[in-house]
Amino acid sequence: MPRVYISPSLQNYNLFINGGTEEEYVNLVADAMDPYLLASEIEFSRNEPGMTLSEVINDVNRGDYDVYFSIHTSTAPPSMAGHIQGAEVYYFVNNPYGRELAEIIAKNLKRIYPNSEKVKNTPTATLKELTRTRLPAVLVELGYNDNEEDAQWIKDNIRSIAKELSRSLTEYFAIPLGEPEED
Repeated sequence: MPRVYISPSLQNYNLFINGGTEEEYVNLVADAMDPYLLASEIEFSRNEPGMTLSEVINDVNRGDYDVYFSIHTSTAPPSMAGHIQGAEVYYFVNNPYGRELAEIIAKNLKRIYPNSEKVKNTPTATLKELTRTRLPAVLVELGYNDNEEDAQWIKDNIRSIAKELSRSLTEYFAIPLGEPEED
């Protein structure tokens, strides 16, 4: 059974332009992923609010996980605030498995993001979350929290975002996406 460490952003200081925080909304996405992962028989753990990034990385590296999956939003530089849009999936440049997962995630986010041309995957050698974890890792930036359209899209599409992120994990592990039972 695949095991995933889900790491919603710990950044409660990044504010959405239309109210709320990055930490709040990416945790809602992670919460909405839980039933899909359970239905797909993917075991998972999550970070805890209040943890530091170093504590999360240590937690991941102590565990027996197949993938590290971080969920964030972006914030533009002050001079560009509100003018940049798009989703971006980062992976460690030296990890072909992280790249494979990033490509799957970008493909699936393009299915639901309003402008598929603004969804991309990007190699990096600088993000601690990706360089210091010892397993395939991705960091998904769902959109810009300082852009009204992106912020509203995230808020209005929590369940569909969660489904596509979960679908991405099932595709990576070559297993079917389970549908959660309706309440």
